[in-house]
Amino acid sequence: MSATEISSRPADQATPSLPRPGRTRVNLGFSRFSGLYVWAVIIAIFSVWVPSVFLTRQTLISLVSDEAVTAILALGLLFTLAAGAFDLSIGQNLGVSALITATLSTVAEWDPWLSALVAIVCCTIVGLVNGLLVARVGINSLIATLGMTSVLLALSQVISDQQFRGPVPDGFRALTAWQPLGIPAIAIYAIVLAFLAWYVLEHTPFGRKMYATGASPEAAFLSGVRTSRYLLLSFVFSGFAAGVAGVLLTSKIGSIGPTIGPSYLLPCFAACFLGTTQIKPGKFNVWGTLIAIGLLATGVKGLQLVGGQQWITDAFNGVALIGAVSIAVVASRRAAAGRRRNGARAQ
Repeated sequence: MSATEISSRPADQATPSLPRPGRTRVNLGFSRFSGLYVWAVIIAIFSVWVPSVFLTRQTLISLVSDEAVTAILALGLLFTLAAGAFDLSIGQNLGVSALITATLSTVAEWDPWLSALVAIVCCTIVGLVNGLLVARVGINSLIATLGMTSVLLALSQVISDQQFRGPVPDGFRALTAWQPLGIPAIAIYAIVLAFLAWYVLEHTPFGRKMYATGASPEAAFLSGVRTSRYLLLSFVFSGFAAGVAGVLLTSKIGSIGPTIGPSYLLPCFAACFLGTTQIKPGKFNVWGTLIAIGLLATGVKGLQLVGGQQWITDAFNGVALIGAVSIAVVASRRAAAGRRRNGARAQ
């Protein structure tokens, strides 16, 4: 089963029924931007509940800084999902990137910038191997990337020797320590990468062919799209994003543990699928994903500030993922039913 089959089909592939007068404003407002309304409600609730700790600049900076890594990782995941595949190894790939960077720059005493470059290259190669297994060998993406996750987990244990690696040199930590105009640098990097991903996916032939590969591989292939190439490249982008996210995470926190990667997997998937209900319903998209990340992160942060336990993060993201996929499936069924009705009327 592909990512596109779980999500609903892109909106531009459906034949929409004519909206009733008076409903257009509601559809354009709530159906596409419901996440913003929910986000505003969450902010209002915690602003009243714990105003002394929630409505502070420190909380805002912490929220933005913490979620920037998740956002960068989700941007990479978007490429594989847009191509109709899953990358379950992306979280552990981030962990490997962080460990390579920290280990080479401390234990091996390499230049930290060279260590970061090596980490990004290694993670990109992991993405390439995933792509070859899926696009060339023909292994289901769930199976291939699940197996790669296990391999990367073992590699993490070898690299770390079950020890924390760090702290990295202060000069390397400066990469994410500065705050121009009070904005964390790591958040600026995430926004820049988001604009690049948005432009590539939405405004280039490459992006359109990527979406076509995910929407209908057979039809895209018959139209002349080399679907296997785009599927392979989607995993390369995913691996590259994991490498960059891991490097920035190392710069941000300084010391890296052997199990840091998997905790980022669920939030990324939850955000990407919840993002298909925003901006462009039924389609994996950059800005919808960023809205979802902000919504989920605000909810988790608020619950933590009122005294919630650590397990709240996993529970909140898990419920959000189930809910987002459920909404996407229901929307897909309704869209298909609408197309059948329109077809019957046309006859």
